[in-house]
Amino acid sequence: MAITTGKKPHILAFPFPAQGHVIPLIKLSRLIATHGIKVTFVTTEHICEKLLSSMSDHDKGQDNIVLTSIPDGLPPQDDRCDAFKVFESLKNTAGGYLTNLIEKINESNSDEKISCVIADVTIGWVLENVEKLGVEGVAFAPASVATLAMTLHIPKLIEEGRIDENGTLTGIEIINLSDNLPPWIKDEVTWCFPLDLNLQKIFFECSLITQKAAYRAKWLLCNTFYELESSACDLIPNLLPIGPLLKTNINSKFSSNSSSLCREDTTCLSWLDRQPASSVIYVAFGSYAVFSQHQLDELALGLELSGRPFLWVVRHDLANRSRVEFPDGFLERVGCSGIGKIVEWAPQEKVLCHRSIGCFLSHCGWNSTVEGLSKGVPFLCWPYCMDQLHNQKYICDKWRIGLRIDPDGN
Repeated sequence: MAITTGKKPHILAFPFPAQGHVIPLIKLSRLIATHGIKVTFVTTEHICEKLLSSMSDHDKGQDNIVLTSIPDGLPPQDDRCDAFKVFESLKNTAGGYLTNLIEKINESNSDEKISCVIADVTIGWVLENVEKLGVEGVAFAPASVATLAMTLHIPKLIEEGRIDENGTLTGIEIINLSDNLPPWIKDEVTWCFPLDLNLQKIFFECSLITQKAAYRAKWLLCNTFYELESSACDLIPNLLPIGPLLKTNINSKFSSNSSSLCREDTTCLSWLDRQPASSVIYVAFGSYAVFSQHQLDELALGLELSGRPFLWVVRHDLANRSRVEFPDGFLERVGCSGIGKIVEWAPQEKVLCHRSIGCFLSHCGWNSTVEGLSKGVPFLCWPYCMDQLHNQKYICDKWRIGLRIDPDGN
């Protein structure tokens, strides 16, 4: 990034509009801003509204980044929770909207012109647009470096005839990228959805966009650190590991600012204060994973019968995108005994560093993996899809800090 003497450097950050992508990039943006660099954080109008609604008035007043938005290109009545519909719309509209925004900002203040754009690799096509404006493009990968390395391996897999045009592996085989990395088996590659080939085609398209953006960008930033994924980092020459991206790594004045799209229920912290040290099972499956009602019934009863205090994050749509129904009498029993606390969303980093947490039952999303690992909390792994399956291998086989749960077991 070129910096002109006497002028304040200005970076624009643009995540894919989903919780798991917004969280790490907004943390990075606030960290960059602590170094005296102006950061404009751009997302869609829908996501920006959710971000602002999750923040207190105090946080809004002291934030060190500028939050702004562009349209997602969808009609007002369309469902913004359908990430694939948003993705398709952004492909056609985001480049133009972002170009117009950058031109408007640069014309308004010649001393704070945007000279660098950090864009999520899944929407990496926007880097072509900004480079035409003379702005340097940098790609940001919110998943593990191992996942990114597998994505960059796609051209070779196609050349060798090991995957078809939809990303389906043509044989039952193991893919090894390095002797020191856990291997991938057929259904574990990030884009693989064998029961829904249409969905798989969309994810494979995202992977191809990621691959092109990673090669196009001068630098590729990833929420990891070299000591954690050295073998994977060595596979990508232009990679910069800039993690772990944690609130505790940001200046304390801004570390309390919310990066979540959901309002956090902080009452769980006072509940944790009343629990014995290392006793609580923390259960959270991120913003996307869903389960059948039967699975949730069994989980609820299992937590109750464990006899251990538990904090369970239950999103409103956790039961296959529908509201969860708890087993008869479950809420009354755990409420009266005080053994359980259920919230719709939790301040996860604060929870994980609380003295009462004993383990983390997780979907193994990369943000949760990095946060739990950084806080020294052991895992119980119940991955849902995509990179989570390989993250589980990291946790259980490579780092040996967790155990698997067999979702098909009794």
